[in-house]
Amino acid sequence: MINISKIIVIANQKGGVGKTTTAINLAASLAAAEKKVLLVDNDPQANSTSGVGSIGPKGKTTYEVIIGEIQTEEAIQPTQMPFLSLIPSNINLVGAEVELIDRTGREQLLSIALNRVRAKFDFIIIDCPPSLGFLTLNALTAADSVLIPVQCEYFALEGLGQLFNTINRVKRELNPKLDIEGVLLTMYDSRLKLSNQIVDEVKKYFGKKVFNTIIARNIRLSEAPSFGKPIILYDAICAGSRHYMELAKEILHNNKFFTYQPLIQRQIHES
Repeated sequence: MINISKIIVIANQKGGVGKTTTAINLAASLAAAEKKVLLVDNDPQANSTSGVGSIGPKGKTTYEVIIGEIQTEEAIQPTQMPFLSLIPSNINLVGAEVELIDRTGREQLLSIALNRVRAKFDFIIIDCPPSLGFLTLNALTAADSVLIPVQCEYFALEGLGQLFNTINRVKRELNPKLDIEGVLLTMYDSRLKLSNQIVDEVKKYFGKKVFNTIIARNIRLSEAPSFGKPIILYDAICAGSRHYMELAKEILHNNKFFTYQPLIQRQIHES
């Protein structure tokens, strides 16, 4: 079966590296390029949900989808952007791991749910919690690739070995197609010698897997979530908006099949 969309999970078990900022703004930037995008908030903190201006309708969130209480389609809601849809989250999601502890195939629940709707989208972006637990494992099992944000700060590479061990285990046991989409450098400050050292170190370690785009520290980027807007709606001309548009362009260039084929394949699928 030919995939007609691409599922990208944003993952790093460290907190504060820019996962949610990247999930929101990459999804919005791909939508601005008129790609049909679904943002899946797979984090009980629900920051991606609030970051696109939603509070999440009661009873129609990632939690209800994963436990099988509702169909995936029922949880999908529009956002402020025409091509961007959302499956919201809320704090209830934290209980999913305990509730599903005895469920057979529980690592594949999100994959099954998203496969029901992926034909409707060009890209599905999944935001994950800062851990390598049940929710992240479900996301990795559902995904085609992993985008790893790495902050340009001390201990930037700390813990990445554990993440790669998890990715390799998922690839071996649950999802053979899983690949590394790329490593994204975030929170870059050109004034700091340390930032430049981290860039060199990460590029030396990951080579061609590092995106050319680097996300610099930007006040407007930090302010946008409090207004419930992706940066492209909050301040379309700031550096943060420009950088995420560059990232989207780079991803589109790297995924030419998904850039040009989905609409044709979708029409065949729906006919």
